[in-house]
Amino acid sequence: MGSIKVWTKQNENVLKELESKGRYTAKREYIIKDLDEHANLVLEVYDWLVKNSPGAFQKPADANYPIWVSMEREATMLPSPGTVIIELTVDPDIITMVNIDKWGTILNYSYIPSDEKDRMSHRKYLEQYGTSDAQAYMSRFYPHIKRNIIESWSRLFDDSIILGSSKCYGNIWEVRKEWISEIIR
Repeated sequence: MGSIKVWTKQNENVLKELESKGRYTAKREYIIKDLDEHANLVLEVYDWLVKNSPGAFQKPADANYPIWVSMEREATMLPSPGTVIIELTVDPDIITMVNIDKWGTILNYSYIPSDEKDRMSHRKYLEQYGTSDAQAYMSRFYPHIKRNIIESWSRLFDDSIILGSSKCYGNIWEVRKEWISEIIR
């Protein structure tokens, strides 16, 4: 298969780094700066993603986190002050596909059911303890529920399990200057 186009919204400093160094990788400090007080909440699931991604073997040593790309230009977030949209032409083999709905479930510290029966069983389990996924995940009182939630996240990469839509974003580990085909400001 040939190259494909993908789009990523980035801080304008990423473009400066690409121009000066020829490549960009996402660093922990960039995420912390970007997400401010919410960073610790998001980095916990990002750390899980890095450790469990099927594309982890491609991760360069200097990359802490993946870079999100949209598979359709229309699905890319609109540019805002201080940001750019970078259109890239890449080999599709470097992209790890991530289902949007399942990733949203993970960001909400929730359980990804294998099917409807599993969803109902998990819901009943939570009701028995009088808690929700997010409460159980954030609390130290339900380690067994938290463990079940985290174990369910492996379904993120199981294409046979769908939670609504099959739409995906992609993850890549680096952006190289030579991959840039357009910059949208």
